[in-house]
This record gives sequence, C-alpha cells and structure tokens, in this order.
Amino acid sequence: MELSKVYYWTSTIKDWKNLLKPNKYKQQIIDVLKGLVDKKQIIVYGYVIMPNHLHILWELVKMNGKEMPHASFNKATAHEILKDLKSNHLDVLPYFKVKDRERSYRIWQRDPLAVLMDSKSKFEQKLDYIHLNPLQEKWNLVDVPEDYKWSSAAFYETGDDPFKILTHYFEYYG
Repeated sequence: MELSKVYYWTSTIKDWKNLLKPNKYKQQIIDVLKGLVDKKQIIVYGYVIMPNHLHILWELVKMNGKEMPHASFNKATAHEILKDLKSNHLDVLPYFKVKDRERSYRIWQRDPLAVLMDSKSKFEQKLDYIHLNPLQEKWNLVDVPEDYKWSSAAFYETGDDPFKILTHYFEYYG
C-alpha cells in the first residue's frame, strides 16, 4: 500500500471467529480509527464493522513514525481487544493462541486484502458493497443500511457522522 492513494481494505478476525460481535470491540476499532484520523494519518471515506471482519475505504496520508497507518491500526486494535480478552474473557483467549516468534496471540488473520481504488466507479461499487454487507442473509443485522450503527451508510444517506471519522469521497474524486 502506498501513501496518498485510496484503498478498499478488508481485515478478518483469525479463523473467522465472531469476535467483533460485542459492541465494545467495534467501539475500540472506531476509537483507533478516530485517533489515526485526528493525527491526520488516514482519511476514512467508508467503513463497516461486521461480527468477524471489517471493510474500510481509506487513504493512508502519512506514516506513524516508521510504521504505515494500516499496520498501526492492526497493532492497536489487536492490543486493545487482547487486553480485554485477558481481563474479561479468559475462556475465549485460547482461540487466538499462536506459535509465532513475534507474538503469542493473533487477533487479525495475516495478509489483509488491499485493493487500490483507481477509479470513482470502482470506489462507488465497493462503497455500495460495504453498506449492503449488514443486510446479507447470512448476517441480517438491519433492514436498511443506514440503520447499522457500525457503518458509514448513514453518513452518505443523512450526513450523520456520530464518530467524527468520515470524509465524503467527493473530496477525493471531485
């Protein structure tokens, strides 16, 4: 991934576990995104947080020290979730145990999907996909996209951005 380009990014919880079902973990993800937005390291154009994965349409603006913003995002969210699991959900912890040299637990699967959004039409197709994700029969989380709190759908429908993390994609594509 390169700075100053927009990507459709998908990250999945290890083994597709529904770890993100509790709202507290969704909120931790929002808090990390907000921190990166506030530090002007990313611009978020769209997102959805599902029970076992998330999709973000974002522009990586500047490095976080020596680290790319998406790496900072993964590291910070994994740290916060792991901290909560160790304090409150010891029975869930073994599902995320790994035998890696650099870590004992893995929250996110390796190799998230990053697709360069090199056209407005491709971007809009992915944004629609993101917003319709909670309506899929498998999930059936809401009846209309803008009712799903953990998505940018309401922002594009009503302008409502309760977490203050979004920028309209017209600012990038004109």
